[in-house]
Amino acid sequence: MDKAQESSGRRVGVAVDFSPCSDLALKWAVDNAVRDGDTLILVVILPEQFYEHGEMQLWETTGPPLIPASQFTDPVVMKKYGVKPEDATLDIVKNAENQKKEVEIVMKVYWGDAREKLCEAIGNIPLDFLAVGNRGLGTLKRALMGSVSNYVVNHASCPVVVVKSSDRHP
Repeated sequence: MDKAQESSGRRVGVAVDFSPCSDLALKWAVDNAVRDGDTLILVVILPEQFYEHGEMQLWETTGPPLIPASQFTDPVVMKKYGVKPEDATLDIVKNAENQKKEVEIVMKVYWGDAREKLCEAIGNIPLDFLAVGNRGLGTLKRALMGSVSNYVVNHASCPVVVVKSSDRHP
């Protein structure tokens, strides 16, 4: 059993795709949801593709082990997982580490459809709570493209908060 599952606190997940919308959700979770003793888990869903690296093929279904925050800035480690964290996201994590000394921050990576994998992550990790960003799509685009946040809210087995962006994105 890993450290996050041994913790007596909650496991608070945030869906992170390194966009401004997911950064808002991460900041909201740090400011409003995470408390001492919790584990903050950045859940990253990457598009499904063919990976030549043996480890990635093994992790395709369950995702890799939890990645500690200390490794988020290590390019060799992040390349191994196929993740390229943005500076804005790393700044939020760094500020959270400084503000909340009793919070463990980790990342979990999955590959596939974001809607399905976020719902799977809730049970696999398991999460007690999930925050997701909303890109602010209009009604027509949301109907054509589907909404990850809408799907997760309707299918998740834990409470989900959707953090809406104040700006509409094209």
